[in-house]
Amino acid sequence: MTHFQSVEYVDLPAVFHLSAKHSQDAAPQKVNLTVGAYRNDSGKPWVLPVVRKAESILAADDSLNKEYLSMGGLPSFCDAAMKLALGESSIAIQEDRAVALQSLSGTGSLYVGFQFIAQFYKGPKDILVSNPSWVNHKLMIDRTPVLNFKQYTYYDPKTLEVDIEAMIADLEKASDGSVIVLHACAHNPTGIDPTREQWKRICEVVKKKSFLPFFDMAYQGYVTGSFDEDAWAVRYFVEQGIELFVSQSFAKNLGLYCERVGNLTFVSTNSEVAHKCLSQMKIIVRSVYSNPPAHGARVASMIMTIPELRAEWEGYVKEMHQRIRRVRTSLHTALKTANVPGSWEHILTQNGMFSYTGLTKQQCELLIENHHIYLLKTGRISMCGLTEENVKYVAAAFKEVIEATS
Repeated sequence: MTHFQSVEYVDLPAVFHLSAKHSQDAAPQKVNLTVGAYRNDSGKPWVLPVVRKAESILAADDSLNKEYLSMGGLPSFCDAAMKLALGESSIAIQEDRAVALQSLSGTGSLYVGFQFIAQFYKGPKDILVSNPSWVNHKLMIDRTPVLNFKQYTYYDPKTLEVDIEAMIADLEKASDGSVIVLHACAHNPTGIDPTREQWKRICEVVKKKSFLPFFDMAYQGYVTGSFDEDAWAVRYFVEQGIELFVSQSFAKNLGLYCERVGNLTFVSTNSEVAHKCLSQMKIIVRSVYSNPPAHGARVASMIMTIPELRAEWEGYVKEMHQRIRRVRTSLHTALKTANVPGSWEHILTQNGMFSYTGLTKQQCELLIENHHIYLLKTGRISMCGLTEENVKYVAAAFKEVIEATS
C-alpha cells in the first residue's frame, strides 16, 4: 500500500533532457547548444584560474573551519555582491536602505524573494514576466499558490527585437502595484536587451503604475565585459528612487556553477523597513535550507575584495565576453558564406550567452534528429557550445533544414 499512488511522472525540463540525450548520442559529429554554461574554445568547461588561486589560499588557511554560516550568509560576500550590483557609491548603500542576503545562486535568491513577496507584499500578487523568459520563473511562481503568473510582450518574432510599443501597452494594462520581473542584461532566452532609452520608458511606466521591480541579473559582465555597464538598468532604477529586488548569480561570471553562489539585494526607500524585511527573509531561509554553504561565498568574497584578484577576474570576464562575441561573428560569417536563407544580422546584435535564432520547431527537430545538433525547440541556442571546429557544420545543417522546410 502506498499513499502516493496518484502521483504522476513528470518529464525533465527540456534543457536537461536534451543535454542527457546529447551525452548518450554515439554520433561522431554532435553539438550541444542547449546548456547555459560557459565553454572555452575547445568546448570544455572552464574553471577560472583566479578561482583556483582563491581556493588554494583558502585551503592553506588553518583558521577556517566548517561551522555553519548565519541564515543571511557570509557578510563580506553579501556586502561585495551588493556593491557589484548597485555600485560602490550607490546612494541606497550610503543611506543604509539596501540590504543583502546570500542565496543558493540566482534560483535561490528569486525563490526567497518570491516567498517574501507572497507573504508580505500588500500589492497585487500578479508577477509580470516577459514573454518569453527563463522557464524557471514560471515554475517558481506557479508553485507559490498566492502568486499569479502573468506575461507581457517582449519579443517581436518578425523583427527579432524588443517590441517596446507592445511591451509598454501591456504594462499599462496591468494592475497597479504589480511585481515585474526584468532581466537586467543578456535577456534569457532571446539575447535581446532594451536600449537605454527604452529602459527609461520602462522605468517611467514602473513609476506611474507603482510596480515593484524584481531584477534577475545572472549574466553581469557577459554583455559588454564591464560589470558597471551591464548593471546600468538596475542602477538607473535605484537612482529614480524605486523600491526593488535584485537577484544575482555567480555561476556564469565566476564559473561557480555547482557551488550555488548567489545574492538577493533589496533596496527600499526607508532604512528601517529594509532591515525589517531582511530579518523576515532570513526566517524564510531558515525554514527552507537553514543557511547557505560557505565555500563558494568565501571564494567569491576574496575575488571581489582583494584588488589583485579582482583585477584578474575582470580580465577573465572580458575574455569570456570576447569569446562569445567572436563566436557570434564566426556563426554569422559561416551562415552568410554558406548562403543560408534569411537575414542573420540578429546573431550579431543579440547579447550574452544566448541567441534566439528564429528557427521553427520543425527545423529544430530536424537539427536534433538528422544532424545531432541539440538545441531548444524554441530556436534558442547557447553560443558557448559553438567552436571554430563545429561552426561550419552547424551553418551547413541550418541551411539544409531551412531549405527542406521552405
